[in-house]
Amino acid sequence: MDCAHHDAGRCRSCFLLPLGRNEQVARKEAHCRALLGDGPTWLPTVVGAETGFRNKAKMVVAGTVTSPTLGILGPDGAGVDLRDCGLHAAPIQVALPVLADFVGAARLTPYDVPTRRGELKHVLVTASPDSELMVRFVLRSTESLPRIRKHLPGLHDALPGLRVVSVNVQPEHKAVLDGPEEIVLSEAVSLPMRLGERTLHLRPRSFFQTNTDVAVALYGQAAAWVEEIAPRSVLDLYCGVGGFALHLAGRGREVHGTELTPEAVSSARQSVREAGLENISFSVGDAAEEPLDDRDLVLVNPPRRGLGVELARRLEASAVRHVLYSSCRAETLARDLTDMPSLRPRRAVLFDMFPHTDHYEVLVLLTRD
Repeated sequence: MDCAHHDAGRCRSCFLLPLGRNEQVARKEAHCRALLGDGPTWLPTVVGAETGFRNKAKMVVAGTVTSPTLGILGPDGAGVDLRDCGLHAAPIQVALPVLADFVGAARLTPYDVPTRRGELKHVLVTASPDSELMVRFVLRSTESLPRIRKHLPGLHDALPGLRVVSVNVQPEHKAVLDGPEEIVLSEAVSLPMRLGERTLHLRPRSFFQTNTDVAVALYGQAAAWVEEIAPRSVLDLYCGVGGFALHLAGRGREVHGTELTPEAVSSARQSVREAGLENISFSVGDAAEEPLDDRDLVLVNPPRRGLGVELARRLEASAVRHVLYSSCRAETLARDLTDMPSLRPRRAVLFDMFPHTDHYEVLVLLTRD
């Protein structure tokens, strides 16, 4: 992939860009295998597109009302405009210039980090496989809300695929993407993500994998292993909006997902209702406190910090025979495995979810000795 921003030194987020794609993948494979050892049988790495794969844009807004930048901040705190970033899916590339014009139309003053003045901090855009969009404006206050509401019809006209619009209020001056208050301005409250036979619903504060095509492959691999094991009951910890759980449902199997975020659980339940699935449920709760022993298989998809000692040791002490571990940070996966010595890695596959960086997702099937 060619990138003028990288070549000019304006953006180095894709720090592996000078390497060829094959060399990037080989580097990730070597890193992951060194951490997990020779125990698992490795399936071929799943590699998706190297451009146009990101379904989400997290754009820092800087500059002025009449000339805003949407992108990142440089070392001096000034904005670097990345509206033409080649990583973004096509609907996002189309939307970003329109959203830059909307900043001026609604007179949304970009937040200036050095002086701590201004209102608009971020514009967050998510695209579905059907080219529908969710747009979130992260503001310091609700002062701009009337102007945003006034100009929303024009934004819908300019972006026919716009489905969900919200304002997030984040008043603090710190490196936090968004705040706890979300004000939905559109009739629709969720963005449908159609993934083959399953459709997930994303609400403004929901998490979903950044790379849609590779996420579909990840869910599909998990479903294939579960079909082979044929458990009667599955527990999905850190279930999010239900991506894994909905793909593991069926054949009379009981599936239950647990997630701390109420909004994500609401999204998961909506997806289940629309799909007409049975024997699948979700609850708001702490993964570390969920009962384990009545489950044949547990799937875990923790944040980068991993499971932690408490949950890993509870899994080790349980009667669960199979664990599927989806990890976005192999270092914490390897650490967790030391607390689960009787759950041995049997199979593994790396998913190149984040091209041009050192990040990746790895799915490991653990079976008790």
